[in-house]
Amino acid sequence: MGSSSETQQEQFKRAAAEHAVTFVESGMTLGLGTGSTAIWATRRIGQLLRVGQLRNITGYATSQATWTEAEQEGIPMLAEELPRDLDLTIDGADEVDPWLNLIKGGGGALLREKIVAQASHRVIIVLDESKLSPCLGTKHPLPVEVLPFGRQSQLRFLQSLGAQVVVRHNQDGTPYRSDQGNFILDCDFGPIIVLPDLAAQLSARAGIVEHGLFLNLATEVIVGGRMGVQHLLPPREATPG
Repeated sequence: MGSSSETQQEQFKRAAAEHAVTFVESGMTLGLGTGSTAIWATRRIGQLLRVGQLRNITGYATSQATWTEAEQEGIPMLAEELPRDLDLTIDGADEVDPWLNLIKGGGGALLREKIVAQASHRVIIVLDESKLSPCLGTKHPLPVEVLPFGRQSQLRFLQSLGAQVVVRHNQDGTPYRSDQGNFILDCDFGPIIVLPDLAAQLSARAGIVEHGLFLNLATEVIVGGRMGVQHLLPPREATPG
């Protein structure tokens, strides 16, 4: 399971991503996710194309970084305007609850990732076991993408909802900008009990471009961990809240 130089967590991520690629069939149009787990899927798809095990694959990337990686792997890419729906998207997540609701956006691509997920017939989320959580917000803050215009107003609004808000910065100390040129506010709400209510409040606020709550979008989750690879499906009951 990977090279000896990989950490155990990296091996778990790679195992999950490469297992997800077994569901890819020739002729598919694929959403290619962003982040340290999903990138393994893009690399595996490129490898299978080069050896002829997959044919006639078209990709659509969720970020500029993934787009660059996919082109380097020789994956033909769909036009940026997304002229048709996608058969399957393989993407990562920062946190997943037992109902397969997600927090995404740790890599800053939440807006594009949600557009791609909503345009996909099937969404497979790949991650390592550390991302499993009993309740979203327990392990990871909620990324919220905001317009530069009036951004302090959005920060105050998020604080009024009970969040501790941190403006995301690059390693050199400059404010982080998404591929769209927006800011990311990382919001620690603690465990989020009623997910649909918070999602609705954030979606209704002018100036908030998108939030990292992905509710009822994942069709399945593949987890790499000490017990091997697990394939999780949503439970029959509805999303809590």
